[in-house]
Amino acid sequence: MNLDLEEYKNTEEAKYQNTEKILVNKHYYLTKNYVPKNLENISTKYALSGMKLVKKAKESFEQMAKDAEKQDLTIVAMSSYRSYNYQVNLYNRYVKQDGKEKADTYSGRAGHSEHQTGLAIDVYNKETNYTNFEKTDEFKWMQKHAQDYGFILRFPKGKEKETGYQYESWHYRYVGVEIAKYIKNNNISFEEYYATKIKDW
Repeated sequence: MNLDLEEYKNTEEAKYQNTEKILVNKHYYLTKNYVPKNLENISTKYALSGMKLVKKAKESFEQMAKDAEKQDLTIVAMSSYRSYNYQVNLYNRYVKQDGKEKADTYSGRAGHSEHQTGLAIDVYNKETNYTNFEKTDEFKWMQKHAQDYGFILRFPKGKEKETGYQYESWHYRYVGVEIAKYIKNNNISFEEYYATKIKDW
């Protein structure tokens, strides 16, 4: 999992681009020109205006939000695909606000943000601030059902060392149903799955 390597040192370009197997973190990056194929707008019924995901992830997210709605739950995408340049500005703003060391615990540097894959999404329920998403009924429902739609809680509690990021109850990643169920059932991070099931040794 590259845990023996210093973060952001000796990085390599992410493999499996434009697939749900892609891993982007502090060791694997995307170039500034990378734009995922098949990006589509998420319906504003389930997202803030202008949110995009890769087609398969978008369709799965909309279905998940629709099914949650049947339970009187509101799952709304508030951040999804971000370009390299967008991440440059966002990360720099966080560094200015909190300093680089703190910013690195919760924000990816440009090229190292999973949002650039078009497979990651931040959600909230329109009522509670997204940072308190874990206190909502929507979070409880997603904990039970997100994997059925191919999504995983990307930065789980207790996996900070593996993922390189602090726990985020609102950040989800589309990996497909099979991988999502395996990760959920085995209580592992995507980094652990990638290292043991995907990485080309």
